[in-house]
Amino acid sequence: MAEKRVDEATGVETVGHEWDGIEELNNPLPRWWLWTFYACIAFAIGYVIVYPAIPLVHSATPGLWNWSSRGALAEETAAADKDRATVLAALAATPIEQLPEQPELMQAAVAGGRAAFRVNCVQCHGAGAAGSKGYPTLNDDDWVWGGDLKAIETTIKHGIRFPGDDATRQSLMPSFGHDGILTPAQVDDTATYVRSLSGKDAAGAGAQRGAALFANNCAVCHGPDGKGGRQVGAPNLADAIWLYGGTHGDVVSSISNAHAGVMPAWVQRLDPVTIKMLAAYVHSLGGGEKFASAPTAQEGTAATVAATSNAQP
Repeated sequence: MAEKRVDEATGVETVGHEWDGIEELNNPLPRWWLWTFYACIAFAIGYVIVYPAIPLVHSATPGLWNWSSRGALAEETAAADKDRATVLAALAATPIEQLPEQPELMQAAVAGGRAAFRVNCVQCHGAGAAGSKGYPTLNDDDWVWGGDLKAIETTIKHGIRFPGDDATRQSLMPSFGHDGILTPAQVDDTATYVRSLSGKDAAGAGAQRGAALFANNCAVCHGPDGKGGRQVGAPNLADAIWLYGGTHGDVVSSISNAHAGVMPAWVQRLDPVTIKMLAAYVHSLGGGEKFASAPTAQEGTAATVAATSNAQP
């Protein structure tokens, strides 16, 4: 190591090190940088004293202010819950069919339902509630079990064909082909007639044969005109809206094998106010109906329903 000396060109003392003839000048740090560094040290010491900073076995030092981010979050959450308590109490005390009479409360219910929908329902119905094959869209005005607020609330509460809920929406369509009730040719004619109800197939000889088969096997639930019946959960077959597909092959498959989709009974998982808010949100999507006095719950357990309509549950 070379001895310290003063560099002739700059007049600055060297640090005494030399690498391949290159020496380092011992220039002092800028004063502003030093004071900034000292301020950071002072700030760090103050922070350790005031705030939680030093980890212990099960916690950390509390600091002079006894503040923590978890504590602040708990206070903010409690304040938000307090602000919502009045609205939630009003929702709990208001029958769902009376919500439209209170626009502000209805708006709050729709907002809450939108949040609950994103957590619980998008997995099947999609983020925009448009559904997909086998999962009904909630944006149209085609309903199997009823589209007023009370009917939607009942469906959400008890689900569809959900085991363990005695009040679940219950319907069953026979597997006409699989169980040998109809021959493959008869199933094909019936499918042709069903598609002709919405103008998808021509009303030819096959449709005429299918009409007789439909009258003998399907009209008891779907009605003589194929427009369905909500009392038994039979979807409308004359509107060209399909849950399991509307091609000729899709309809043949539905008649042959039937479908028995299941929707959870949310009364076992969600509180009544959340279910009420979900019903309000679904009702607001575009297909909601005014309250109907006609019964919407299933009547009897022997009713059958075709599951080929892309109608809302």
